[in-house]
Amino acid sequence: MTDAPHVIGYGPSVYTRAVRMALVLKQVAYDYSEIDPFEPNQADTLGQIHPFHKVPVMEHRGVRLSETQAILDYIDGAFPGLALMPHDILARARARQVMCITDSYLYRPLITQAFSHGVFRPLVGEAFDPAEVHAGLIEAPRVLNALEEIAAEGQVLTTGCLSLADCLLWPMMDYFAMLPEGRQMMTQRGALWAWAQWIGETHVAEVTRPELVGDTVS
Repeated sequence: MTDAPHVIGYGPSVYTRAVRMALVLKQVAYDYSEIDPFEPNQADTLGQIHPFHKVPVMEHRGVRLSETQAILDYIDGAFPGLALMPHDILARARARQVMCITDSYLYRPLITQAFSHGVFRPLVGEAFDPAEVHAGLIEAPRVLNALEEIAAEGQVLTTGCLSLADCLLWPMMDYFAMLPEGRQMMTQRGALWAWAQWIGETHVAEVTRPELVGDTVS
C-alpha cells in the first residue's frame, strides 16, 4: 500500500483545488485520479466512493475521507510541515468562520449561480441562465462584506500567512474575479482585495490554478 494520499477529484472543482492547495503547502506528494461528477456514465463509479456523488475524495492508509473541510483538517494533522491553522485562539476561530461562510453563504451565489452561469457554462458550451448570474451578484455584496470585515481585522486573510481558510476561499474568489462585476466588487473592498492580489501570485495558487482561469487577479 502506497503511503501517498490518493485524491479523486475534478479539475475545475473549487473544492478539489482547495485540497490540492493544502497538499502543496504541506509539501505532500500525492496520487490523483480525475472523475467528472457531471458525467452520467461516471455516476456509478463516484457513487461507490461518495454517498452523495461529490468530489473530492481522499484515500490514505486504508481510510477514505469525503467533505472538503474534513479532508483539509486531516491533511493538516496527518502530515508534518507548515501548520495550516493558526495557534492563536481568535485567529483559529476566524479561520474556521471564514471556512463556514465560504461553504454556507458564498459557494451557491458566487460559484453555482454567478460563475457557473456567467463564465463556466458559456465557456464549455452548456446552457446558461443570465437570471442566475444576476441572482448570485445580488447576494454577493453581503458575503464579501463579511469577509472584508474579517480581513480588515488582520487575524486571517492577510498577506504573508496561509491557512486552511485561504485554501478553501481562494479557489472561489479566483473564479468570481473572472466576472467583471465580481472583480469590481472585490476591488471595492480594500483588505479583501489586498489579500486577493497577494495570494493570487503565490506559488501554491499558481501551481494549482485550473487552465480555464488564467491570471484573474493582478
